[in-house]
Amino acid sequence: MKKRVVTISLGLSLLFAPLLLWGQGLGSATAPLKVGVVNFQGAIANTGEGRKAIADLQRKYQPRQQELQRQQQEIQNLQDQLQKQAATLSDDEQRRLSRELEDKQKVFKRATEDFNADVAVDRDDMFQRLSQKMVRVINEYASQNGYALVMDSSQTPIAFVAREVELSEELIKRYDAANPVDAATTPGAGPTTTPAARPAATPPKPAAPSKPADTPKR
Repeated sequence: MKKRVVTISLGLSLLFAPLLLWGQGLGSATAPLKVGVVNFQGAIANTGEGRKAIADLQRKYQPRQQELQRQQQEIQNLQDQLQKQAATLSDDEQRRLSRELEDKQKVFKRATEDFNADVAVDRDDMFQRLSQKMVRVINEYASQNGYALVMDSSQTPIAFVAREVELSEELIKRYDAANPVDAATTPGAGPTTTPAARPAATPPKPAAPSKPADTPKR
């Protein structure tokens, strides 16, 4: 089994430290510095390679996600049975169903933790690989166009960005030109600049344990 990492939630964990990319020339002391902004995570996710990699991970983990959903439904069915039939079930049957419910919940919890850990490892590996390519594209673009600083808006809170300094769309185009992907295998429409990438799949939430209603012993 793969080495455990911190269990992920539905949102993205921080994949990179706050990113500040410097251009090659800072200009003279009197000239204004040219600054750009890029949504680094969102830009990667909207490249052709990014969309294909995310779709590949979703396909890879879909069977496990479906199995988790099946286990969750079994747990829910047992909980419903214990609650609705509490008045008619014998004490022995209630104890048997309660033990079965507890066992299924333990299996589901372990499977969900394994799922989350494996998704996190593959997702982080994917972003690390693509981010190295994106950094090269940004550095080249900044050097060619005289940028002194390019900031990552996906890590650094920015209250306002003028359209002319938002570079995400242009950088996506340049990334795709440098790293072409077969259009027939690339899912989704044209790139957008705002959304950040999501985990490959979302596991169902663990069902809350429930106890059968107390009934008089027979």
